[in-house]
Amino acid sequence: MSLLKTVPPNLVQSIRAFRVVELQAEAARLGQHFLYAYCADALTKQQVLVCIAEAFHFPRHFGKNFDALADCLTDIVCKAGPQPGFLVVLEQLPNTPKFDKEARETLLDVFRDAAEFWAEKKVPFRVFYSFQ
Repeated sequence: MSLLKTVPPNLVQSIRAFRVVELQAEAARLGQHFLYAYCADALTKQQVLVCIAEAFHFPRHFGKNFDALADCLTDIVCKAGPQPGFLVVLEQLPNTPKFDKEARETLLDVFRDAAEFWAEKKVPFRVFYSFQ
């Protein structure tokens, strides 16, 4: 039985009762990419974006802004060929003055937009996140 049977194929949601190791195993079982970023040490938008870029192996020329993140999650990956699906975990996103609620929501909006992009291509793109 699928761990994600009640989870739509394209969404962004709190990790809640899911455990990272279980999500990783489920991604492997489904043959999907597992992308994981642990952001507890990041304090600013720039540091969060660098953390994600390094964890997801983005190109060196990654622009370290939300537009560049959107491009890396959609167009660049799409041009690489057919994709089996994605299971993304953003763990311990900061809650600091330099990465406040507005910055967190903008970041999650980028992932929501990516989920919509992949939904149009019938490719699962699930994102789970947690805050510090």
